[in-house]
Amino acid sequence: MGTPRVYIVDEHVEVRLALAERLARESNLQVIGHSGDASEAMDASLTEQPDVVLIEVKRSDGLGLEILRQLASLPHQPRVAVLTSYPSTWEQEAAHRAGAIAYFLKDIDSEELIRSISSLAEA
Repeated sequence: MGTPRVYIVDEHVEVRLALAERLARESNLQVIGHSGDASEAMDASLTEQPDVVLIEVKRSDGLGLEILRQLASLPHQPRVAVLTSYPSTWEQEAAHRAGAIAYFLKDIDSEELIRSISSLAEA
């Protein structure tokens, strides 16, 4: 497999930019884009076909789990991982039912996150 391609979905632009920069600087992962907009994220996932999508499912529009379900149903199914600041057992279970294969806290160590994303991309 080549360089894992990652797409980030989070409503907060500062979070997306910081995470994209952190992943690009500290790894061989290729961040191919990021968005806070649900339809833009779906369009990019269809056209760019990322290996892994990192998504925050807590959204002001309440569509986080729906976006996750849509990502999991794409013809080229990216490996979808939730990256959240506020963990919830209910949310973790719902995310797995919706198609997430991993659930991380945003304060995860960079090296651990990079290893996890790389493993997800290879699975």
